Amino acid sequence: MPVCNGGLAAGAWIPLPSARRSPNAGGSVFVHAPDKPAPQGRMVWRPEVSPATLILTPAPPDFAIVTPINPAVLGTILARHDAEDDTWLVIGDATGDLYLRLLNPLAIGRPAVLLPMDDAAELRLDVALRFFRRQRGQRVGLLPRALQLTPLQRARQMQLLLAFDIHEAGGTTRDIAIAVNRSWQAALPAVEWRNTAARRHAERLLLDARNRVSGGYLDFLRGR
Repeated sequence: MPVCNGGLAAGAWIPLPSARRSPNAGGSVFVHAPDKPAPQGRMVWRPEVSPATLILTPAPPDFAIVTPINPAVLGTILARHDAEDDTWLVIGDATGDLYLRLLNPLAIGRPAVLLPMDDAAELRLDVALRFFRRQRGQRVGLLPRALQLTPLQRARQMQLLLAFDIHEAGGTTRDIAIAVNRSWQAALPAVEWRNTAARRHAERLLLDARNRVSGGYLDFLRGR
């Protein structure tokens, strides 16, 4: 997938000018670079949607000793989006992408984690602890297992998206069976095709794909 800002190395913490913000582009609650086509950038999910988004704010001035963020130990900055009031960073990791939302530029030098006490609070705390340990130099994945897609889940989601795209382009269940499953049953006459396992599987794929696109994708973001 293409990356924004050229896939900056973590040490290249380069201030960028502010950009416009698109909080609900495409009807979904995410932020993206509004001047770039969607395929040219990574999605940045809003914290209330995804526990994998860590919210950082400046620590109160009463705390004299606060360790600044050391980008060199995080990994690669895959994307960066600057808005008028905050900054979004996507950090690449073997366990998946970590999203940082900096509510203020001072959060880089005096970071404090903002932890909403919602249903995902424990997952958010796990992500914050992993971030803290990585900053301390420990070799730990940035995302807990609940927020990681398994290879089987990833393959399934690719099938669902392909099925949905075929349907949206005017394709039939036969077309889905051919493209997704490469099933020989798709070549059968209509009378025989009607009762095949390939047709039933294609219909299930399309049903699941519609559910996923209409909001079911949030289950993965929330670690469910």
